[in-house]
Amino acid sequence: MDNYYAEKLNSKKLFQVYNTQIPRVKQYLQSEIDFVKKNLSNTQSVLELGAGYGRIIRELAPYCKSIVGIDISVESVELGKEYLKGYPNASIVAMNVHQINFPKSFDVILCLQNGLSAMGADSTVIHKILDKVAPGGVAYFSSYSTRFWDFRLKWFEEQTSKGLLGEIDYTQTKNDVIICKDGFKATIHSTEDFEKIGKNLGYPYEVQEVDESSVFLIVHKI
Repeated sequence: MDNYYAEKLNSKKLFQVYNTQIPRVKQYLQSEIDFVKKNLSNTQSVLELGAGYGRIIRELAPYCKSIVGIDISVESVELGKEYLKGYPNASIVAMNVHQINFPKSFDVILCLQNGLSAMGADSTVIHKILDKVAPGGVAYFSSYSTRFWDFRLKWFEEQTSKGLLGEIDYTQTKNDVIICKDGFKATIHSTEDFEKIGKNLGYPYEVQEVDESSVFLIVHKI
């Protein structure tokens, strides 16, 4: 479904998504942030794609020089402006990653929490993203590990129980794809997918699993 995150799963509903009561999902979410955090420095400028209401921005702001997030949902961005008050080096704006438009480049670009799949980003979009990485900079793309399937499905079931997603269609939900009866479809990029993408980018890259819950494609701009 086009723009699902802009039209339905935005703002306070998105906040509820991450207010999970599943400990293993909480660990997964924090592990992604911690993995990036340990590689940041206070001299770097950071851009986060698909930033929602600024959940990740707020955690990373103390560890970098500046951080800006973009999200397709105006409602999520408005919530994010409140959520990020008190963090002077952090900001958030409404923008579609498919028409990413910044006059400057960034030392680090983040596309986490299965962002490429959620945004429907193809190779053209990925190259546009990398064009905004400064020389010597790095881009982080993450998706779900296939080993996280059981917990991921429980998390989506939790979201359904809160009324945030439509009823899950269990006849079609399998092989790391979750499909809801309201048209929502959640896919992933596997380790193999990220390896294929990395090989075609023309930059040094690595693919790394984190916490048996995330898979990262890390691309170094030279």
